[in-house]
Amino acid sequence: MDTSTFNMLVPLILIVAIMYFLMIRPQQQQQKRLRQMIDNLHRGDTVVTAGGIVGKVVKAAAAEDTEILIEIADTVQVKMLKSSITDVRAKTQPVADKN
Repeated sequence: MDTSTFNMLVPLILIVAIMYFLMIRPQQQQQKRLRQMIDNLHRGDTVVTAGGIVGKVVKAAAAEDTEILIEIADTVQVKMLKSSITDVRAKTQPVADKN
């Protein structure tokens, strides 16, 4: 391999390495944290769905089950897929009002 080819490959390798450490790796870590939070859901936890619905977990089945029951208002319960959960909040953590 001659030096001109090597000189062209070095910047390409650097760009790929920078993209990995700045974009891909943090996203993988965030997905891993979310997956762990979803697997550890308990009754009473407050969750936010992909549609922006905030609700309280009424029934959280086993970790391998794909559905949970969420109460979004008094006497209104919705069965949701765990994959549609985007955030899990502590029981005492209030919903932030962004007005």
